[in-house]
Formats: sequence, C-alpha cells, structure tokens
Amino acid sequence: YLVLAVGLQSLWSLSLAFVDIYALLVKRSLRNYRAIRLFTIGDGITSTLTFAAACASAGITVLIGNDLDKCALNHCTGFETATAMAFISWFAISPSFLMNFWSLASH
Repeated sequence: YLVLAVGLQSLWSLSLAFVDIYALLVKRSLRNYRAIRLFTIGDGITSTLTFAAACASAGITVLIGNDLDKCALNHCTGFETATAMAFISWFAISPSFLMNFWSLASH
C-alpha cells in the first residue's frame, strides 16, 4: 500500500511539474479557478493516501518489532526507514495542499 501511495504521489508531482514548466514557457498564469480546484483535490487525495500508508506501515512495524518480537527474522530497520520516509514525504506534501486549499477558499 505504501509503494502504491508514494508511486501515485510521484506521478502526481511529476505531472504538476510538467504543467508548471509549460505554464512558465508559454508565460501563462495558473490562477484559474478550475486549475486550482484540480490541484487542491489532487493534492488532498495524494496527501491523505500517503498519510494513511505511512500510518499503516508504522502499525506493521510496531506489530513486527514490539508485539511479535520477530525483528531478527524480518528487516525491521528497512521497515522503519520506509515508514520514516513516508512520514517525511507526507510532511513535504502537506504545505502544497494547505496553500492550494487556502488559495481555493480565498477565491
């Protein structure tokens, strides 16, 4: 689930980068209500999915590490690193969503 959510987030961010680069090249403003609404909905969906995946990964890591005490058989360090990176990714996504939401609400 984590890989799918972060993969979707990567594709979404890459497509937004292409749109931004195109807008800069043709010198066009993206301050369109429909564009801001699309960006806000997309950022909200990907942010929520990334946060849910990070929480699910943290739950599995705690289950394996603390409850089952099977860290020696599994790669807990890798799980913990992936979970930490997922939360860092969510913290990086959240300002984009909040700024787009604020811009949408101020229209």
